Amino acid sequence: MEKLVVGVIGLAMGAMHLKGAIEGGAEIALICDTNPEKLKKVGDEQGIPEERRTENWLDIVNNKEINTVIIATPDQQHREQIEALLEAGKNIMCEKPLALTREDINAIVKAVSSHPECKFMIGQICRFTPSFVKAKELIEAGRLGELYYVESEYAHDYLHLYEENPGNWRQDPIRHGVVGGGCHAVDLLRWLVGENPSEVFAYGTHKLLTEHISYDDATLSIMKFPGNVMGKVFVSTGCKRSYTMRTCIYGTKGTIIMDNTSPTLDFYEADENGHVASSNPQVIDVSVNNHNAIREFASFQDSLLNGTPITMTVEEGAKTVAACLAIVESSERGGAIVYPDYDFTK
Repeated sequence: MEKLVVGVIGLAMGAMHLKGAIEGGAEIALICDTNPEKLKKVGDEQGIPEERRTENWLDIVNNKEINTVIIATPDQQHREQIEALLEAGKNIMCEKPLALTREDINAIVKAVSSHPECKFMIGQICRFTPSFVKAKELIEAGRLGELYYVESEYAHDYLHLYEENPGNWRQDPIRHGVVGGGCHAVDLLRWLVGENPSEVFAYGTHKLLTEHISYDDATLSIMKFPGNVMGKVFVSTGCKRSYTMRTCIYGTKGTIIMDNTSPTLDFYEADENGHVASSNPQVIDVSVNNHNAIREFASFQDSLLNGTPITMTVEEGAKTVAACLAIVESSERGGAIVYPDYDFTK
């Protein structure tokens, strides 16, 4: 492929991905959103002429010049759009989560595998957050030793979203907060550990958004990873605090404490005798970019133009959703142990 000709479906997070595509020099053939005001706003801001704007995503499917599509629509729409775009021969970068149900993730994995001529990437953007990238580098360099405990959280108050737009797609009972937003924290731990959780148990509560959603607005899950690594994920979509994904990584030689909204991370490193030499950690400067869509799209572009491997494959997206669904199942069963199913051929 010599040049990316891009279509963007959905202009909320999609507006950030659009900037990434423009920054990378891609040709923007069409942008799409069902909200005409948003379509005009983003189109005007990015200099997209009116003839390259549409409210119908099928216009992107049917445009033969477009070879690459960014899907940033409500999660419930992903399967239908992915299947149609693959049939039309498009490369796809799809926002997380891959889908919301087991049936849909199985169908999407099958559809992608049936179209090897099309490249597919799931947009797990935390893998491009500078603090998390630095932590991954330290882990892979052996600076933390052997991991034994990891934790992360997705703490985000959705109340204003529900008040400003009652009945919006996030309130759909099928979109549990663990799958819709908490998938960020679950995927982050999967990536940092380099393994999938083999078993989980979880508890949930519903005290914050009782008038707005029918599912739990706070969930705590405990995970067991291969190699005897423990994990914990806390998800709250109604918490009374600022947005954060505070994350702690514990190893036999060191500990990292970080989040995705601070300009530093704390790194405690043991000396040759196993002692932390000082009560003060190494403070490592990092950029604050918790939605690094430009770097994310650049990774996909590199795969399309230069053939580099796609690491955030459809299977990666499916495994994260499978782990999230296991957490939801455990919570609904009062903390029963659930073993995530990573076989998507059924």
